[in-house]
Amino acid sequence: MPSSAPITNDAAHAQPPQHLFILSGSSRGMGLAMAQQLLQPGHTLIGIARTASAELQAQAPQGATLEQWTLDLADAPAAADRLRQWLDGLDASRFASAALINNAGVIPPIAPLSDSDPAVLAQALRVGLEAPMLLTGAFLGATSGWTLPRKVLNISSGLGRRPMASQSAYCAAKAGMDHFTRCVALDEAARPHGARVCSLAPGVIDTAMQTQLRGAAPERFPDAGNFAALKSQGMLTSPEEAARRVLAWLQRPDFGQQPVADVREG
Repeated sequence: MPSSAPITNDAAHAQPPQHLFILSGSSRGMGLAMAQQLLQPGHTLIGIARTASAELQAQAPQGATLEQWTLDLADAPAAADRLRQWLDGLDASRFASAALINNAGVIPPIAPLSDSDPAVLAQALRVGLEAPMLLTGAFLGATSGWTLPRKVLNISSGLGRRPMASQSAYCAAKAGMDHFTRCVALDEAARPHGARVCSLAPGVIDTAMQTQLRGAAPERFPDAGNFAALKSQGMLTSPEEAARRVLAWLQRPDFGQQPVADVREG
């Protein structure tokens, strides 16, 4: 699998333990904003996306380590295998903590299910549900013997908790994400040094997804006017602010006590 060479700007070979973050969907939108905020001294960041971000690559400060893996999460088994092999080769004593953030997702063309392209629907479900499940399994399996704090943060949506016309694939993927997180939370609670997991809705964010939703034809997407109103009334959160809220949730001492949560309810 192709990957960029790591950038390590350390003055000496010996380092204090780093905090490890693995982030999917790291090249744009809230994912890029999270990557930029995580890329700081004392952190090792693995960004996973179809394309690498030159902007992010140029921002690595001294004392931070960055790798960008250019992977297509529509091929979830290959991505999970890449992650497991990489983790298997690590010395856990290098790290003080480890976190996987499943952020990547796609919205297929907006249409009723009966008018949707089966191949496009299948891809959306692979990226939005299959990939987070397989990456989570790879992360938890490869680190099962680690005694340091481990976390899995799944970026969900309010649409995983309420239905919306012409959004079957996206709603189903996020609902599945919520429920598999509940199941994994039960698994990990029964293990020594089990990971803490949470599926978190980040609020309504001003990203390309919102542009797609409010620009849809009303006859195919009855809620298009509602999304247009969110923009016109200034109710959308910037990617940078949404990233700050999500990462603050990740650092909460009670992270994982609610396996399914909403950042707006905290």
